[in-house]
Amino acid sequence: MVKQAFLALEDGSIYQGCSFGAEDTSFGEVVFNTSMCGYQEMLTDPSYAGQILVLTYPLVGNYGLSEADFESREVQVRGLVVREHCPTPSHRQDTTTLDEFLKLNGIPGLAYVDTRALTRKLRSTGVMMGILGSEMKAEDALEELKTLPRHDLTDFVQGVSTKETYAWPSPSSPLYHIVVIDYGLKYNILRLLSLLGCSTTVVPATTSAEEILARNPHGILISPGPGDPTQLTYLEGTIKGILGRKPIMGICLGHQLIARALGAKTFKLKFGHRGGNHPVRELATGKIHITAQNHGYAVDADSLKGGLEVSHINLNDGTVEGLSHKELPILSIQYHPEGSPGPRDNVYLFQNFLDMVKEFS
Repeated sequence: MVKQAFLALEDGSIYQGCSFGAEDTSFGEVVFNTSMCGYQEMLTDPSYAGQILVLTYPLVGNYGLSEADFESREVQVRGLVVREHCPTPSHRQDTTTLDEFLKLNGIPGLAYVDTRALTRKLRSTGVMMGILGSEMKAEDALEELKTLPRHDLTDFVQGVSTKETYAWPSPSSPLYHIVVIDYGLKYNILRLLSLLGCSTTVVPATTSAEEILARNPHGILISPGPGDPTQLTYLEGTIKGILGRKPIMGICLGHQLIARALGAKTFKLKFGHRGGNHPVRELATGKIHITAQNHGYAVDADSLKGGLEVSHINLNDGTVEGLSHKELPILSIQYHPEGSPGPRDNVYLFQNFLDMVKEFS
């Protein structure tokens, strides 16, 4: 028998549906993603820590899940909302169904919701806290939601970062050694660096600048991650300690923290950029790139200082999508050049980083 469930938003609106996955109650910031595929990559993307994910594509789960498509060691979302989930996937690599995968990982799902209406609500009102479940009345859930910690006041990096330093499998004769600071790392970053001939050492978020530099890397990559960068001021000192010492590439949260370390400000977007079809202009060439994005915060262009300048802009809303430095070897990008499953238009940025590493070496 199908069990009824609901998603209740902090503005009092309630979306009824059917439970799948784990029969549990969960809360978090409710966000939506417009990609047409890649649900396993989204579920395991650490940037979704503390969030309930709404997928706008109507049928989810039709190609199952596989061992090859994890982007981190575990599921990161707190809940999943879909129009319809497929109980009978068909793909040569699939090992389980979406329903079974969520059950195994203790993540509740909600299906048969009008996700178009829910997305329109989030676009017009902005992202909100929500509670998803089937174990209580929606009215009681709304009261409980008022007592729960807010997403933008929580440090999620400590929960998603690696606890131990480790090395990713690398080529037998690597060209460069790159240290990756894990603020919410996606594995595809490491896969791409390996394909480009690099050995990589991944270090925890709390690793000091001195410890990072003692590993004598050719370059340093600051990873994406979840949450509001204003809650992570303790990481800005680490970044200040490596600026100018080695070539640096920052992605998403890493990009925002580089900007803040150099005195810029960040702000919260109304409903964020999450999907696989966001157009970005590269100012140096005028080229338009279609990008994968997943962020709820952006750098304030008017607050840039310390030699930073805008290198890329979002063509939908004009927000900053990339930064460069007038003097220091810094490349930072707000979107995801490692986007998996894609688009793959922006992998060239990793080569740009390695070109900078070569020039600096």
